Amino acid sequence: MPNRPEIVCICGSTRFADDMLAANHDLTLAGAIVVAPGVFTHREPNEKITDEQKAALAALHLQKIDLADRVLVVNPGGYIGESTSREIAYALATGKPVSFTHPV
Repeated sequence: MPNRPEIVCICGSTRFADDMLAANHDLTLAGAIVVAPGVFTHREPNEKITDEQKAALAALHLQKIDLADRVLVVNPGGYIGESTSREIAYALATGKPVSFTHPV
C-alpha cells in the first residue's frame, strides 16, 4: 500500500454530475484523493465541444484511471453508457478494482 491516501477515479455519465459531485465530496471527506471528469457536457448544454475535444477528454480520463488505485462508477438506476463501459473495461484490463454506486 502506498504511503499516501487512496486515489479514486470517478467514472460515469456526465448526466449524473450531481451524483458525481456528491461521491467526490464523500470520498474527499473520507480522506481519498479523487480524480473525476472535469467537463460535464450534459450539465452545460450551451458549451459546445468538438469531436476532437471529446476524444481528448476520453483519453485524459483513461490517464486518470491509470493514476487511480481504484475506480468508482456512479451509475444511478444501474445505467452504464458506452463511454463508461469502455472505461470499466480499461480499468479491469489494467488491474484496477471497480465498484459501483448502484447495482448493475
